Amino acid sequence: MRHIKKDDEVLILGGRDRGKKGKVLRLFPSKSRAVVENINMIKRHTRPNPQRNIKGGIVERESPVHLSNLMVVCRECGKPTRVSYSSLSDGKKVRVCKRCGGTIDK
Repeated sequence: MRHIKKDDEVLILGGRDRGKKGKVLRLFPSKSRAVVENINMIKRHTRPNPQRNIKGGIVERESPVHLSNLMVVCRECGKPTRVSYSSLSDGKKVRVCKRCGGTIDK
């Protein structure tokens, strides 16, 4: 189980975007990478394709970031935190903030 899930707010720990916060858009578990909104932007040169209605030119888009460079921001205390796991009475496994003890999952 990964400590980061889709739609989590995360803090960037390393790279040129260090210190910024963003929302996780996609996860690539096999590569241990995630795409974060407006983080690690790259310029991509695209060729026009009239069949797919794509215009050519230079397009800016997000590039994946390694999960080791991300830290979850707690929903309750609003601070970046490490994650532990706890099981509820109904048997579900939830992520818990190591800072305030609140649950991170919705």
